[in-house]
Amino acid sequence: MGGNYFFTLVTYRRAHIFNDPKNIDQLKIAINKVKKKRPFFLNAIVILPDHLHCLWRLPDSDVDYSTRWRLIKRYFSIEMNTNVNQRGEKEVWQRRFWEHTIRNEEDWKKHMDYIHYNPVKHGLVAAAKDWPHTSFHHWVSIGFYEKNWGSKGSLVLQI
Repeated sequence: MGGNYFFTLVTYRRAHIFNDPKNIDQLKIAINKVKKKRPFFLNAIVILPDHLHCLWRLPDSDVDYSTRWRLIKRYFSIEMNTNVNQRGEKEVWQRRFWEHTIRNEEDWKKHMDYIHYNPVKHGLVAAAKDWPHTSFHHWVSIGFYEKNWGSKGSLVLQI
């Protein structure tokens, strides 16, 4: 079974916690820690100041992305010095995340483009290549994208 999934996770009250490079490093540590316990392949990611998008492929016969996200959020949040709500949860993430099951290759490509164009869409940079916290650079290095793909004024990408 397995499958490919697109995710969006948003910070609590859209706080710009990922403006701090230490928090980006901590997120990467949390992701890698979970990948060792519960493997998955991270096809694409973009980390913006207040949210992130990514595309995962899960192993065959495994569809449990919820546990993976719970653990990633937990490992990341442990390191954060922030308020705790009445449920005893640190106020780091919105409680839920958005998930979309990728249906086919065209759907996968659309979501790859959406992820990599997102910093341009939000006005953070003029071109996808200018955003440092993205898998775009990897995909350019293997020839999937041209280096100048996703410049401001390009076709607006919708999913």
